[in-house]
Amino acid sequence: MQGSPTRIGLISDTHGLLRWQALEALRGSELILHAGDVGKPEILPALREIAPVIAVRGNVDTSDWAKTLPETAVAEAGKVLLYVLHDVHALDLNPAAAGFRVVVSGHSHQPGKFERDGVLYINPGSAGPHRFRLPITVARLNLARTPFEAEFVELKI
Repeated sequence: MQGSPTRIGLISDTHGLLRWQALEALRGSELILHAGDVGKPEILPALREIAPVIAVRGNVDTSDWAKTLPETAVAEAGKVLLYVLHDVHALDLNPAAAGFRVVVSGHSHQPGKFERDGVLYINPGSAGPHRFRLPITVARLNLARTPFEAEFVELKI
């Protein structure tokens, strides 16, 4: 990959299930952020076949392999700093004051985005097992445009 990544794939709450539809939706990403509840160690190498991966630990990631995952992570895409954590309610810093432009989280299984104080908060939803009548989704973030564009991709299963 040359230059800074502008096409960022966002995935969360796989809970050990990485669907081929999720892999297809993330193709073309220059960086993938996994916002926790990975579930099984083989998920991350499969995502790395598409692009470099930054992943954090979620509340179901309690096995020994998962203890190596950080609770939070910082991703750099050129001059854009992204903060990754599993549960946005555990956010213990002011992202705008800390220089972050994007906060990526999971946990709720509900895809959504909003902006506050110039920071884009995005939850790609859950890409794993179907739960709570919520859609199964991933997201694609385009940092080449201002304002940043976030697109949710519902996986047809």
